Amino acid sequence: MKTNRGSAGVDGQTIQYIVREIGEEFFIEEIRQQLMSGEYRPSPVKRKEIPKPDGKTRPLGIPTVRDRTVQMATKLVIEGIFEADFKDCSYGFRPKRSAHQAIKSIRESINWGVINWVVDVDITGYFDNISHSKLMKLVEERISDKRILKLIRQWLEAGVMKDGEWHKTEIGSPQGGVISPLLANIYLNYLDTIWEKRFSHLGKLVRYADDLVILCRYKPQAIEAIRTLKSIFGKLELTINRSKSKLVCLWQNREGFDFLGFDYRKMPHLHKKGAMYRLRCFPSKKAMKKMRTRVKEETASRGRLQWPLKFMVDLLNPMIQGWRNYYAHLDVDRKMANRFLAKVDWYILRRLRLYWNKKHKRRRLAWNEMRQLLLRTGLKSVCTWEIRTALDKGRRKAVCGKTARTV
Repeated sequence: MKTNRGSAGVDGQTIQYIVREIGEEFFIEEIRQQLMSGEYRPSPVKRKEIPKPDGKTRPLGIPTVRDRTVQMATKLVIEGIFEADFKDCSYGFRPKRSAHQAIKSIRESINWGVINWVVDVDITGYFDNISHSKLMKLVEERISDKRILKLIRQWLEAGVMKDGEWHKTEIGSPQGGVISPLLANIYLNYLDTIWEKRFSHLGKLVRYADDLVILCRYKPQAIEAIRTLKSIFGKLELTINRSKSKLVCLWQNREGFDFLGFDYRKMPHLHKKGAMYRLRCFPSKKAMKKMRTRVKEETASRGRLQWPLKFMVDLLNPMIQGWRNYYAHLDVDRKMANRFLAKVDWYILRRLRLYWNKKHKRRRLAWNEMRQLLLRTGLKSVCTWEIRTALDKGRRKAVCGKTARTV
């Protein structure tokens, strides 16, 4: 928890404050005594709205450091119990499981199987619509300790503090809590279990938290899979978001689907026996736009014109490395991904050149001069090509596309 830091809850106390002013040992001992005596009561979570790319916001519930500590301890105790029940189709927020494994599973299933149809499912407000009573019944199937059950129930019913007012929470599990991802997986494990036992013949289920797809061979199977999902979600008091969910045909030149920041679609692949259609995956338009927006936000501030170029590069490099680790991973279609990531590298070069020319109006740099300067300063590249190649190829591709515009 110390390495993760995080924001303060409703009490305004951060981890740094507790370490500096209260002391770790005293803080932990105080929590232990409250738990032993039964005096522990969780505080409401602090509501924070996180902007989404579509202009809407995602509600985040930030617990206090005290509640996060108790949640982490509880999670360490019960996670192994539920891990024994979780199915292989679930990849999100689990030990030794990742988004890249989910992506690899999809690629292998489509490229080496006979998958022609994909049911791309979005659940309407999943975390906000989890039924407390149904979730507790699922937890009680594996946990009998009344103290643990009481803690979980208290966290669910602690309420939300928004603009200084307390709001009761009768449904939902707030995003932002340490234990919330585990509870979310417990809830949807009901779907995973039923699907594996009774409906696996309809298609392969791949789920990452509340994002899921079903890979089907024929269209009738895909349609039946949708009906089945609606029935199961009805029992969980969840609904499918019709505007964001879709049935996708993967055959030649048809639309693909987005999952975990990647766009998947079948494309011609040259082979000695002729053209074959293989699944290719690359960063989605939404992900590309998000990366460009983040770069623009970091480089557009006039206050940063006073910064040396080295400071700007050091600011961008951790962000670039994070994108590279995710979008150019070995388990994704790296060759295809690099074609798109090179455009992001080129966009970063353009933004830094714009920053430089505003800062040094009498000493403007040409493209090649700016590129050489950034190489010497230590700028990283998003794609796995050497940065010289990335910038060159990114420029050749970007000048013909939308990213060539100055924004």
